[in-house]
Amino acid sequence: MKMDHHCPWINNCCGYQNHASFTLFLFLAPLGCIHASFIFIMTMYTQLYNRISFGWSSVKIDMSAAKRDPRTNIPFGLSAFAASLFALGLALGTTIAVGMLFIIQMKVILTNKTSIESWIEEKAKDRIQYYQTGETFVFPYDMGSKWKNFKQVFTWSGIPEGDGLDWPVRDGCHQYSLTIEQLKQKADKRVRSVRYRAIEDYSGVCCPVTKGVKTFFTTPCTEEPRIALSKGDLILATRGLKHWMYGEKIHDSAADGGIRERGWFPRKCVEKCQYDSEMDQPVDGEKKNR
Repeated sequence: MKMDHHCPWINNCCGYQNHASFTLFLFLAPLGCIHASFIFIMTMYTQLYNRISFGWSSVKIDMSAAKRDPRTNIPFGLSAFAASLFALGLALGTTIAVGMLFIIQMKVILTNKTSIESWIEEKAKDRIQYYQTGETFVFPYDMGSKWKNFKQVFTWSGIPEGDGLDWPVRDGCHQYSLTIEQLKQKADKRVRSVRYRAIEDYSGVCCPVTKGVKTFFTTPCTEEPRIALSKGDLILATRGLKHWMYGEKIHDSAADGGIRERGWFPRKCVEKCQYDSEMDQPVDGEKKNR
């Protein structure tokens, strides 16, 4: 299993060497939280059942005097109750959140597809459907059996199969089947990209105040960079949201040394080019107005 993602909670990347350990962590953590939740619930139930407090003061009336327990009771005031209630909520929340991650990771293991590879496969289906090529993309690393995929990650020795570089593939595929599909998708992205021209300056800040309220509050929640724009710059946009777009700034290769600037920019700062600046031809099938 290749690199799947970087987990900030363990400050490490999850992949070939530690995917099994990470999945076991996701399984055992909810179990520990369930055990803690049971303790918190029983503690609060026992205290509330055996004692009633007026305003949580030090004066308490024992409701089970007839069945008095000779053992010493631990004082349980308002602060202890609030702390137990908070800890219970935290434990239940962690159980749900980490439990969902465990389900996702098990799906990844049983299909032998990382999160990134699943995304590539979805884009492959979109590309084939868009161009109606009639081809069928077969994911090369899915062995066709959930048990075979499971055994590649979980082994009795604790060491995963393979060397982290070469992997068993399905019949009709090879080690570079996924790479070839990625190259096709990159070429397709260039074909479907649209040329825009900057009509306003943009400093490249994450949340621009001067570009409107909607632009400010709908900034993309991603680690991808923003690119600064100057009026007149040309950008090749590959995807976009309602108020933001993502693309690459077009530079003069000779003057800029082949530097590539890619990132997000506000949609209101650009306008779609009607014609190619060099060939004076319509872009994206648009016809020249006479």
